[in-house]
Amino acid sequence: MAQQYSLAHLTVLGCAPAEMTYIAARAGYDFVSIRPIFMGLPGEPNYALAENPEMLRQTKRALASTGIKVHDIELARIHDDMHPTRYLPAMEVAAELGARAVLSSIWTDKRDYAIEKFGEVCDLAKQFGMTVDLEYVPIAGVKDLAGAVDVLRRAKRDNAGLMLDVHHFQRARDKVEDLDALPHEWFHFGHLCDVGADIPAERDKLIQIMRAERLYVGEGDGNAAAIFNRLPEMVMSIELPHLARAQEFGYAEHAFRCIESAKAYFAAHPRAIARAERSAA
Repeated sequence: MAQQYSLAHLTVLGCAPAEMTYIAARAGYDFVSIRPIFMGLPGEPNYALAENPEMLRQTKRALASTGIKVHDIELARIHDDMHPTRYLPAMEVAAELGARAVLSSIWTDKRDYAIEKFGEVCDLAKQFGMTVDLEYVPIAGVKDLAGAVDVLRRAKRDNAGLMLDVHHFQRARDKVEDLDALPHEWFHFGHLCDVGADIPAERDKLIQIMRAERLYVGEGDGNAAAIFNRLPEMVMSIELPHLARAQEFGYAEHAFRCIESAKAYFAAHPRAIARAERSAA
């Protein structure tokens, strides 16, 4: 089966869901990963489809005319004093659009509270047949692989998953060998990008790279093949924000370069070779 790709919204955040769907279709993606949960971050557009009927109609038309599917939505953040039911309208829209998953991350240091709320988000998504895939983020409350594994093991939800992002995996200094002991059923999709070898000590610089300066796959030191070739085959969602390149090339060309670099990279690092190397090790 050919590798399938999704265009993550952060890669083309200036584009509304309909526009990003047309861009994804022209560039050769199979899916889009949209952001219909408004987080209120500075300068971030509001794509809350549940609150914007016209934007939702435009999105449906774009999906129908291109054949592109919605793979996942984001971001169901777990934070202090939250109410998981706030995410219900976005989940309802996601189910209407055929989405498979809800992306989540944890932004509180209260571990027991976070596990409880994460479980509640899983329970809400389950009624729509969607998984909830936990993404750890180096600047968040759950910041590495061990922390995310602890949440999943303690939450004990059968629709919970683990979503690995190449940037975060490298920044957290996680080890690919630690993936071998994890259940394959946890993995539904991953985030592709690349990242330089040097890990900034300053939080602001880390955030700047994370949100605006990620590299095309194969340009950096992220070693995506070492991560994903030892896991089940899954959809690769390309989350590769690079504001300077998007401004220079335009979003459509940037999205095209994202997927073309990913295809070239994995053609040079095929799964069978990765398996053989592990067997011989």
